[in-house]
Amino acid sequence: MPRHLLEEKENIQFKLNDALIQQVEQLLETNDDKALHKLLDDFHYADIAEILDELDLDQAVYIIKLLDSDTTSDILMELDEDNREKVLRNLSSKEIAEEIEELDTDDAADILAELSDERQEEVISNIIDEEHKAEITELLAYDEDSAGGLMAKELVKVYETWTVAGCLRRIRGQAKDVTRVHSIYVVDKQEKLIGRLSLKDLIVAKSEQKIADIFISSVDSVNVSENVEEVAKIMTKYDLEAIPVVDDNQILLGRITIDDIVDVLKEEADKDYQLAAGITQDVEADDSILELTKARLPWLVLGLFGGLGSVFIMKDYEHIMETVPSLFFYTPLIAAMAGNVGVQSSAIIVQGLANDNVKGSLINRLLKEVGLSLINGFALALLVMLFGFVIGQNVTESLAIAISMMTVIVVAALVGTFVPIILDKRGIDPAIATGPFITTSNDILGIYLFFVIAGAIIGF
Repeated sequence: MPRHLLEEKENIQFKLNDALIQQVEQLLETNDDKALHKLLDDFHYADIAEILDELDLDQAVYIIKLLDSDTTSDILMELDEDNREKVLRNLSSKEIAEEIEELDTDDAADILAELSDERQEEVISNIIDEEHKAEITELLAYDEDSAGGLMAKELVKVYETWTVAGCLRRIRGQAKDVTRVHSIYVVDKQEKLIGRLSLKDLIVAKSEQKIADIFISSVDSVNVSENVEEVAKIMTKYDLEAIPVVDDNQILLGRITIDDIVDVLKEEADKDYQLAAGITQDVEADDSILELTKARLPWLVLGLFGGLGSVFIMKDYEHIMETVPSLFFYTPLIAAMAGNVGVQSSAIIVQGLANDNVKGSLINRLLKEVGLSLINGFALALLVMLFGFVIGQNVTESLAIAISMMTVIVVAALVGTFVPIILDKRGIDPAIATGPFITTSNDILGIYLFFVIAGAIIGF
């Protein structure tokens, strides 16, 4: 398809609706392949994937087999992961291989990684392009959470010994296999990455000039074993659209592009959000009841034990509540304030750790949090005193409740700040701290401090 038509398709404002789904289903029922093909040809592959996600499995597989592989290969990458797995199970190894051959090596490796080892071998054996096959096989050997597992082999590479004229000829040949040319990388005879080439410098240079005379030696790169989260931080920090991947000897192996990093950031954000909500596994709304239960139950059990701990604490101070009944009615407020403050503090720290913005000494960070919590705690304590005055509560009791709450807020803020940093230093995902862990621990600690301090002020 001409590029201007492809760009027009990409710019269509697509909105999925029931009428469109019904139209597609009707064409499927009547086996009107020609009309179906014509209808779907007007949509971008991402939009077609969205349509397929709404159809049943047989209908989705039928459309995948109906359309050309150069389109359906991209559709497969855009499908919901669970739906893609089901579709792949209904395609033969040869059919999957045909799809694989139309994809960039990184996307091809991602799809193959979802298959069993036996199925992988069958699909790879059906790939005709030997070079493509070898590159995909190489990528499958890398850890999926490493730069090697994320990179693509397609890139534009030139040698420092080439002339500008020869370089331009060879670039044309390489670029046809690269979807988007973000950078031109320069290597030496040993294939070591030594720099990058500016397209402007290449165009204005004289034909007989050597690439060695015009390339830029400054180039960011990542090691093939680097964790993908670190790669994401580097590319985000320096606003890179692509970054080359090298081995320990600086040999150029591939490149990682921004679209892959966006996927990494999204997956990490989803994982952190679920951890913060007290979900221990990567699950989705349509997963089975068993999977959802396994993901949610551990933190609910923690919350249960935390609640039982609060019950035992209150039981120990039963004599205070009998003498000053008003304290009992403030316990939910104290627990809620402790949990809320702790979650606020931990959420900010976790976000800072994820963005690599938490720097400096731990003491300075804690002192800053103490100052902030003192201001907030004092303002809230005044409101509690005012509330006590309005309802005619004993001044001593109001003062005891206000001071207790202020202390609880300071301690909860310290816990919310300290715990994520310690977890991060020990190599544990600090997002764990923003959920039920902080809430439960601060609930227990807050109620304990409340009765200790309030009891001391009132005189028990």
